[in-house]
Amino acid sequence: MKVHRYQSKIEWTGNNGSGTDHYKNYERDHDIIITGKPIISGSSDPAFRGDKGKHNPEDLLVSSLSSCHMLWYLHFCSNNGVIVEEYWDTAEGKMIEQKDGKGNFKEVILSPRVRVRKQEMADLAIELHKKASEYCFIANSVNFPVLVQPTVSIKKMN
Repeated sequence: MKVHRYQSKIEWTGNNGSGTDHYKNYERDHDIIITGKPIISGSSDPAFRGDKGKHNPEDLLVSSLSSCHMLWYLHFCSNNGVIVEEYWDTAEGKMIEQKDGKGNFKEVILSPRVRVRKQEMADLAIELHKKASEYCFIANSVNFPVLVQPTVSIKKMN
């Protein structure tokens, strides 16, 4: 068994001068810092007094699931002779907030749209999404369903 470690630094940048002396007196802004990579500016969701122009943890969780699935999927396609020409996904997470403010994700739905080179690749292209789901590290780490609803099209020949 291999152990992989990941480290990130989160630095709060939202102190307006009085710290957290009142719920409305501070910003939710923060930087996500990973050595050697661009800084990601984050905030909370606008529903929780965050900056709508910055990434929030919920967006990043849904994006992580989508990205992880895609990377495994492309790997399995490459290994199995399925030539993917285009891949895009519109992922959506459903989070429930309770009256007391607690909340959790109930599900995330990935909707990958894939364009493959040849018609005879289409069936295997659909099938490999299941394998990608089984291998995705992030999906295997969450306690809610990650559903995949793929579509496959064929590259149009000129």
